[in-house]
Amino acid sequence: MNLFGVDLNALMSTEIVAGTSVSDILTVEFLAMLLGNVVAAILILIAGYIIGGWIKRRIRRVAERHETLDTTLFNFLGNLARYAVLVFAFLFVLNTFGIRTTSLVAVIGAAGLAVGLALQGTLSNIAAGVMIIFFRPIKTGDFVEVNGQMGTVKEVSLNFTELATIGNVQVIIPNSEVWGNTIVNYSSYPKRRAEWTFGVGYGSNLATAEKVIHDTIMADERSLTEPDEPFIKVNNLNDSSVDFLVRVWCTADDYFAYQADMKRAVKEALDNADVTIPFPTRTLVMEGDDRETAAAGRPGASNRRHDDGVRADEEITDEA
Repeated sequence: MNLFGVDLNALMSTEIVAGTSVSDILTVEFLAMLLGNVVAAILILIAGYIIGGWIKRRIRRVAERHETLDTTLFNFLGNLARYAVLVFAFLFVLNTFGIRTTSLVAVIGAAGLAVGLALQGTLSNIAAGVMIIFFRPIKTGDFVEVNGQMGTVKEVSLNFTELATIGNVQVIIPNSEVWGNTIVNYSSYPKRRAEWTFGVGYGSNLATAEKVIHDTIMADERSLTEPDEPFIKVNNLNDSSVDFLVRVWCTADDYFAYQADMKRAVKEALDNADVTIPFPTRTLVMEGDDRETAAAGRPGASNRRHDDGVRADEEITDEA
């Protein structure tokens, strides 16, 4: 039987799969079996999707119920379990259609090698993401500085780390740049040591200044005496001031506000105690005037020398 020049008998007897010809496929029994396999495959995929999502949520809830557990790690484990369920569901679908998965795995492995060579950068991000999640140098909620960017960690995924800056701007950093650079984690320890430098005049009573600084800072409830007592000592004899180095412990959550508040509080306390906080000054010495040179250390000498210098310039101008 010919149709448009095509031998239909030869076409129907053509073998497609081992032992199966076109005529075998175009039967009610085969079509019913194929339809049943399609329906079974859809049901398997739907079941795999639902079960994978349920397992993921259960794993994440374990971290939510226990504050000591890291939510980042359990989010990763939940996603890993979900993908594993989906992979098994896909293999079941292939078995339903009679496809041997062992040979398919070999093909996927060869294809995966080629794709891996083409996506080295992406794979390095994934490898770095696994290292970050398991070793946990940073986790969700930490305030960190990474690769020159400072902010709060919002998410650590397999490919990237998301930060929210102080101005609430989203910053996406590839994991390879996170793991391969220095990480400064300001939230790693519950306590931090605040540090200030306060300068007082050379004519000030140092004992009084030290007491004012100590009493002002320790009056704040955020100041801690553990693990060490406050450190308040003269650290430097500057050009125009005697500098006190002050170090006091506080909680990590209070650090920034505490450090800023104490600067103002100490400044106001020193003013109330009549302890001078000097401005940077310079002394001008005119050559050829021994009296002014001898008076260099007296108060107001600098202004007098400046005035005399101006008059000298004026006299020179007049003579000219």
